[in-house]
Amino acid sequence: MSKAPGRRGRARELVVQALYQMQISGHDRNELLRQFHERPEFARVEAEFFDEAVLTVCEQQAAFEETISAYSDRPVVQLDPVERAILLLGMFELTSRIDIPYRVVINESVNLSKRFGAVDGHKFINALLDRAAPDLRAAEARKP
Repeated sequence: MSKAPGRRGRARELVVQALYQMQISGHDRNELLRQFHERPEFARVEAEFFDEAVLTVCEQQAAFEETISAYSDRPVVQLDPVERAILLLGMFELTSRIDIPYRVVINESVNLSKRFGAVDGHKFINALLDRAAPDLRAAEARKP
């Protein structure tokens, strides 16, 4: 049995929901931040992480999607919106949050996929991030 997620884990869950909503509704970052800050469960998340992730992904979405495309066997536009949201979050963490070990990024992304994604979506998420991490975190990947 897995333990309940901490403040950052809950923030990741809300980030994925916000990025999903962005894809489906077309809401901009300010609308996403406003809506999610108003949700009762927002009081239990790491707010700084949530805000940084949503803002950075919104600002750098095209670059993150280009990186995803480089490691994917299908175009980003054909990805399930949940998988796409999880991968956008994973790319944010791999490129912008080097304080989080890449193995943790991959593990958290896989767990999010198991919780919110399609039945075998976690396999795709794991494979893509596992291919990307050594390039995006070359110095960390070389450590024994």
